[in-house]
Amino acid sequence: MKFFYEFERKYYRYAIPNLMYYIVILYAVGLAVYVVNPMMYWNIYGNYLSLDGRAILHGQIWRLLTFLIFPPSFGMFRFTSIFFGIIALFMYHSLGQTLENVWGAFRFNVFFFMGMLAQALACILGYVIFRQDWMLTTGFLNSSIFLAFAMYFPDVQFLMFFVLPVKAKWLAVAECAVYLYSFIFGNAATRCELVVSLANVLVFFFMTRNFKRFAPKEIRRKKTFQKETKILPKGATRHRCAVCGRTEKDGEELEFRYCSKCEGSYEYCQDHLYTHKHVKKEE
Repeated sequence: MKFFYEFERKYYRYAIPNLMYYIVILYAVGLAVYVVNPMMYWNIYGNYLSLDGRAILHGQIWRLLTFLIFPPSFGMFRFTSIFFGIIALFMYHSLGQTLENVWGAFRFNVFFFMGMLAQALACILGYVIFRQDWMLTTGFLNSSIFLAFAMYFPDVQFLMFFVLPVKAKWLAVAECAVYLYSFIFGNAATRCELVVSLANVLVFFFMTRNFKRFAPKEIRRKKTFQKETKILPKGATRHRCAVCGRTEKDGEELEFRYCSKCEGSYEYCQDHLYTHKHVKKEE
């Protein structure tokens, strides 16, 4: 949308590059404290660091940031927590860094901070409307990162239990099914946190979409361009990925783009546009 592009143009210089790197450091600090003394962790986190609507409204605004000291995975036993916690740290760092490479640092900053504010808003609404003290964590915030990744890379495979390959889109569908179950049978805190987390994903994608391509004038222009384009010789192709060699004949759903960071006219399919090694001319 136009207002977001103007906002980005004015304030892009204030974006924090490699934001997920610093977030993962906070996760790692929380995991380390939990491993050393789980009881101490819960006492400190619950009393001084977690999101608490009452405490925030009474001036403890540091909780808007410190609630991030909650690792994305906790198990029932200490060893399980360490193992899956470390795996989760690497995974979310990779997901966040990939989204930043695709969107740019500014847009990823907006997406993540919108999620943080959404969590805080849910917590404050719980205190103001329901008169309840909800302790919200980073669970749904991390889930929104995965959903955003799955929307851009639906065919990327993850190894469930380190053995079973499953595409991101099917994991996202399963996660949404869990969301639906949690919304139906969960308490008010879970429902509110779930709604604001999903709203963060939807609002961000709505703000960053270019709806101009759906205008009748733009659709007509594209059709005219396609008609006036020179007909290729029989068997020739217009696009070819410089990595895998696929062309538009290998699938109608394939999209091809030139990379602005490569020196030369190198074109890539959507699977290799952000993952290829940039070509630099030798001096």
